[in-house]
Amino acid sequence: MVLQSSLLLALVDLIDGIPIPAIKARGGARGGRPAVYSDRLFLKALVIMLVRNVSTVSGLIAILEQPTWEMQALRTRLSEQGRFPSRRTWERRLATLPSTLPARIGCLGRHLVGLIDPWAAGGHAVALDSTVLHARGGVWHKKHRDAGVVPHTSIDTEAGWTKSGWHGWVYGWKLHLATTVAAVWIPLAAELTPANTADNGPAPRLLDELPLEARFVLGDTHYNDPAVRDHCTTADRLLVATRRGRYPHTDDGVEVRRVFHKLRSLAIENFNGQFKGIFDAHGSVPTRGLVRTQRFALGAVFLYQLTLLYRFEHGQDLRVGLKAFLKAA
Repeated sequence: MVLQSSLLLALVDLIDGIPIPAIKARGGARGGRPAVYSDRLFLKALVIMLVRNVSTVSGLIAILEQPTWEMQALRTRLSEQGRFPSRRTWERRLATLPSTLPARIGCLGRHLVGLIDPWAAGGHAVALDSTVLHARGGVWHKKHRDAGVVPHTSIDTEAGWTKSGWHGWVYGWKLHLATTVAAVWIPLAAELTPANTADNGPAPRLLDELPLEARFVLGDTHYNDPAVRDHCTTADRLLVATRRGRYPHTDDGVEVRRVFHKLRSLAIENFNGQFKGIFDAHGSVPTRGLVRTQRFALGAVFLYQLTLLYRFEHGQDLRVGLKAFLKAA
């Protein structure tokens, strides 16, 4: 018999070997009863959902019920102690998974930095930024929101408004990211919030997930905030952020900031474009509601990290061919 394999199975199997952060255990439904299934099992399911472009439990179950050798192998990997989760368990555990994803992304990001050593040929810099994602369905105009009126059932009432320099006013979400400034773009931390969340709000939590080796934090004007600067100083990091006020700036540090700002833009803006291209996120997201959209967007960041890990282990390019790789899976 010829043994068969697939990229999807390989990505799912990687989850068994990656480090997992210490996350406070959540009790079961009855008196703190331990969970029957491990969190790794639901991470595997999330990877399957993202690779196969489904965003619901019904879609996941439909895929796993297909009578192919690959789905049989995946069903085996999604079983523990001879048991397979029920639909209710899938719904419940996949709903709690997004709250743990920022810590998992941070943990895997630090692991990737240790393996890949992206800063070997340059400074140990990290870029902060947010990128907007359009909400699915209609938009909730301010006059209707203030009045508490939802004029159409397609509107995702958990999203928010923001004004983007590139896209103008957008109703949707913000994906807050920290990535390496290096030849390899490694996402190191991520959060997803409604679009009306200020960029400096999640910044300290992103900084908490960075590797100890990160010494410079590069941001735009939104991160030129006392709380963010103090957080960097406490961790012995230098925040380099553009200043407010009319251009051109003429202070002594302007030329240095200009160099750092260009490095930041080349790293994180290109990463944002590549990320949206890989996961078809230039349009609206495929989900509604904060939790489901966190599961999609943060899960996509986690899957991007897994892809880097697989390609590093197999000596493949870490910048080119990632979308084709995932399409082939």
